[in-house]
Parts: sequence; C-alpha cells; structure tokens
Amino acid sequence: METVQKILLIITIIGAVNWGLIGILDFDLVAMLFGTKAFFTRVVYTLVGICGLVNIGILLSHIEFSKD
Repeated sequence: METVQKILLIITIIGAVNWGLIGILDFDLVAMLFGTKAFFTRVVYTLVGICGLVNIGILLSHIEFSKD
C-alpha cells in the first residue's frame, strides 16, 4: 500500500506544480502538452483530483481523534 500512496502523492504534486505554474506564470503545462480540449487533458485533471481526494483520506486516517 505504501507504493500506491507514493504514486498518488507524486500525481498530486504534479497537479500542484501545474497549478503553481498557472497562478504564477499563467502557463498551463498539461494543456500545453496535450491540448486545451484534448480528452487526455481531462483525464489528467480528473486523475489529479481523484488522487488529491484519496490523499485527504490517507491524511485523515493518520490523525487520531481523542474521545473525550
């Protein structure tokens, strides 16, 4: 499972770097590589989003909530 988590984290980081490029330079690397209306561009964006949601679940599973 650790390998899957690392892969998910890498994909999330790639998405974060792309958003950083968009915010700082107004440059969308994914759209530049695959086209703005390309099917694969949508697949990459969807995959990054799913990985981000899974990473939230992983983060929350490591947090211990006290039962007071």
